Order: sequence, then structure tokens, then C-alpha cells
Amino acid sequence: MDHARLLEVIEHDVVPLTREGVARGNKVFGAAILRRSDLSVVVAETNNEIENPLWHGEIHAIKRFHELPAEDRPVPGDCVFLATHEPCSLCLSGLAWGGFSECWYLFDYADTQDSFAIPHDIAILRGVYAVPDPDRPVPAPGRDLYNRVNDFFTTHDLAAAVATSPALAERVDRLRATYDELSGTYQSRKGGHGIPHA
Repeated sequence: MDHARLLEVIEHDVVPLTREGVARGNKVFGAAILRRSDLSVVVAETNNEIENPLWHGEIHAIKRFHELPAEDRPVPGDCVFLATHEPCSLCLSGLAWGGFSECWYLFDYADTQDSFAIPHDIAILRGVYAVPDPDRPVPAPGRDLYNRVNDFFTTHDLAAAVATSPALAERVDRLRATYDELSGTYQSRKGGHGIPHA
């Protein structure tokens, strides 16, 4: 996989949309769907929860993908799905139902919760899906919250994949700074649109 290209898409295609979305009151999550053959962008989108609470970045991208004319829309299995943040339970289901077999994400759940102050992904996955062991009242610490390799798709941590490349790791650091700024804007304005926030 061309990791540099994935970072480029986030920086040049997703971030500008997310900047506009955050200015309107949306969260910082974005996504793009790329042709696997050449990693060209089919569609890029961002969170649009102020219009509909289900329009997470990934779901909004899938919606826009299916609004394309059929002749311009590749088969989902021939695409690579790129998410700025590790997909939540809604978006994981969207990947499965949408037929996208490969997903890369830049920021993991811990980043989403700790760096971006949005704890819902972990809370929902633990609260709704994590069935505890009968001998343990809560799921084991560190337990994976979903199967990253499963019958429907495989997810990949882009930041981890580029960690040994100084040039690409530096690009991740720049993107992290950009998303920190966007998160600060979102956090300072949240609460006025009926969007869940904790």
C-alpha cells in the first residue's frame, strides 16, 4: 500500500472538507473512498451530523459514493476505504454492509477518546457489544473492541504502518497538529446542535 498517498488524500482531500464542517459545528471525522488500482479519489467526505446524526464521516462518504452515477462508481470491493479515525460501531457496520473489504485509518480509538475528547466509540463498543466473560464483570483491559480481520473487511492502522519512516511519521505529526487545531475549534463550540458530546 502506498502510505504516502493515503496521507496525501487525508491532507489535501479530507482536511479541507473537515475544516469547513467543523466551522459549521460538526465533529472532526472524515473519510475517502479510493480506487484500489491507482488510489485516485472516488469521493471524499466529512462528518455532517448537524444535518443527520448518522452522517459520520465514513457513512457520509458511503452515502455520497452511492449517489454517484452507476457508470462512475466502482465496485466497493475494488476500492480502499480511508478514514481519518478508527471507525465506530456504526461505521464498521457501514463498511460491512457497503462491501468495502479494506479500510485504513489514521487515528485510533485511544486518540479519538484522549486527544480529541470524543469517548463515544469506545463507550458504545464496550457498552453494547463487549459481552463480558461470566467470571469477570467487565471486559478485560486491552481487549480488542472488534475483530480487525474478519469475514467482511480488514482494518489497518496507518500511523503504526508509517512509524518507522521518519518522513511519513513527520507527516502524521503535521496531520495530528491539524486535527488538534480542528478538535479545539469543535470542542469550543460543541453543544449547540444537539450532537452527543461528553
